[in-house]
Amino acid sequence: MKKLIKFLSFFMSAVFLFSLTSFAAGEEYPVEIKAKSAILMDCTSGKILMKMNEHEKLPPASVTKIMPLLLVVEKLAEGKISLSDKVKTSAYAAGKGGSQIWLKENEEMTVDELLKAVAVASANDACCALGEYIAGSEKAFIQLMNNRAKELGMNDTTFVNCSGLDDTETNYTSAYDIALMSRELMKYEEIITKYTTIWMDELRDGETELVNTNKLVRFYPGTTGLKTGTTSKAGCCLSATAKRDGLHLVAVVLGSDNSSDRFETAKAMLNWGFSNYESVKPVIDKKLITDVLVEKGEKDKVMPAIPETEPVLIKKGRAGDIKQTITLSLKVHAPVEKGQTLGTVEFSIGSEKLAKYNLVSPENIDTLKLPLAFKRLLMKLI
Repeated sequence: MKKLIKFLSFFMSAVFLFSLTSFAAGEEYPVEIKAKSAILMDCTSGKILMKMNEHEKLPPASVTKIMPLLLVVEKLAEGKISLSDKVKTSAYAAGKGGSQIWLKENEEMTVDELLKAVAVASANDACCALGEYIAGSEKAFIQLMNNRAKELGMNDTTFVNCSGLDDTETNYTSAYDIALMSRELMKYEEIITKYTTIWMDELRDGETELVNTNKLVRFYPGTTGLKTGTTSKAGCCLSATAKRDGLHLVAVVLGSDNSSDRFETAKAMLNWGFSNYESVKPVIDKKLITDVLVEKGEKDKVMPAIPETEPVLIKKGRAGDIKQTITLSLKVHAPVEKGQTLGTVEFSIGSEKLAKYNLVSPENIDTLKLPLAFKRLLMKLI
């Protein structure tokens, strides 16, 4: 009997400890992560929803190419280059190994074709050709890549090539940094997804077939991209972006043992994100916005402009819990400048602040001049 009691006591203790361990692990990793490092981030807000070793510096393989894609798309958005621009291949770019479209020296392709080759087939030669077109050389392009990384706060990153080939020990980044540049690239969603959502395509009038290395494009609903990478040093890596009902997420997986693990891990992370969060656009209650009195102004009151709100990330089912707090000045002294802050609107759920907007004057209001002041006085007397 004593042995039975001891066994039951030991068993209950073990169950209790196991439940604590499982709960703690479940809090940080609600899905199974088969990788050295991973992160799930909301593309709109940058909020981290899940993370594991997210700042560990690791080789990214061809996931590196997200930065070249970003730089090219930014140049397109700025109007400094166009999709129809012809790019002549250098001997250096043509000599790039690994994944390629077998560019020949002096062969010309458009920016559009080269972008497609990089985004779909992860072509190292096409990536190098684009880099040379933008910066003059791969070395100069790498400098642009590192400069942009610093601007984005990618403090775990050093790029030494534009392709991600493991030809040096100093080419590294982190899951967190990859999420940052993936999020930045998705700000140009209308441009880049025309390439990153292609499953199969062709170049050279059908002579060169392209098949996307990102299998999620074909098999995961809502996929918007983004980039795979595989080398012996890096293992199997992936930055996967997907969008459903306005919620845009990026899941980064680095150092998986095999391709299946990286895709299954990314899918599990994205599924969890879509199941637990939603994107909601809060609405400012215009009835709560009143005129602000203007002392000694040419106008005696001003109605604040109502700003356009942006979507916020919340736990699913909590849209009804969003509260708005409006703070508005009772009066201001002239002169009032257009854009001058007259108050604020803040959205929150409990103690969590979701967004804050300024209520501003839609016009300039000058100080009351003597003739107008005299006229107003006369009208009151009459």
